[in-house]
Amino acid sequence: MDGEELTEQETALYDRQIRVWGVDAQRRLSKAHILVSGMKGTVVEFCKNIVLAGVGSLTLVDSREVTEEALSANFLIPPDENVYGGRTLAELCCDSLKEFNPMVRVSVEKGDISSFGGDFYERFDVVVISSCSYATKKLINEKCRKVSKRLAFYSVDCRDSCGEIFVDLQNYTYSKKKLDETIECQLEYPSFEEAIAVPWRSLPRKVTKLYFAMRVIERFEQAEGRKPGETSIPDLPAVLKLKKELCDEQSFNESHVPNDLLERLVSDTREFPPVCAILGGILGQEVIKEISGKGDPLKNFFFFDATDGKGIIEDISNPNPNPNPGS
Repeated sequence: MDGEELTEQETALYDRQIRVWGVDAQRRLSKAHILVSGMKGTVVEFCKNIVLAGVGSLTLVDSREVTEEALSANFLIPPDENVYGGRTLAELCCDSLKEFNPMVRVSVEKGDISSFGGDFYERFDVVVISSCSYATKKLINEKCRKVSKRLAFYSVDCRDSCGEIFVDLQNYTYSKKKLDETIECQLEYPSFEEAIAVPWRSLPRKVTKLYFAMRVIERFEQAEGRKPGETSIPDLPAVLKLKKELCDEQSFNESHVPNDLLERLVSDTREFPPVCAILGGILGQEVIKEISGKGDPLKNFFFFDATDGKGIIEDISNPNPNPNPGS
């Protein structure tokens, strides 16, 4: 992303934000290539934000057709049903996003993101996936880690009034201001698989209950062969049974995974648009920080629950990822 300068047109269009985060950050942003899969409400908010900010290119993947649920949280879908014509969500959203900022190259990639090979991911600087199964998160995260360059990975999920963002920046170097000087910092991130493998009993007691509840739902959907969000209130007894099994397996107090929270996540899996706006805003902010290399990045989970209005950052990492047997 180094080398090319901003054009006069870019400098004029992005003048206000250049005053906020500087020319270098805007230059890096304008040369960045982002891949997004799953045009759900939260991702739509993110795409709007990143396109308005002036990212270089945005590639969309989502072969689903328009449904009533999609219409409830996706404002990029045109209200006129006559334009649908069998077109996919990615194609419809692509047309709308181009109107937000004609200087950003927005395109559609057809196919299943899980089937794309490593060479495909080499084209991008950031990968964002939405509402994916545990297996898909793990697979795409692994593919991002195997490319020849550092590739930032984000996953986001929104269920009713709750949401989760996971971040993997691998070995990440960034700068931040401290008093009157700029210092260089470095963070090492675990993969999604490594993060959720951290034993629950080893985590601090203050870790949000939403983290554990999301893992229970994730495991339930995986065990039942369900797509993300394919749960309803009749599934609650089986979900609670799985919770007990997981807590027993982890020697973990069941009270840290409240039944009423699981009931909320199971009974209404649709996205709540105000929560989508919040999560999409946070995600956009984090991706801009990652691309620019400026400011403390989120490590490595972010949770939001509209019932209390709190946003919580949790660092779910193994404190000793590479233990030395000889020490």
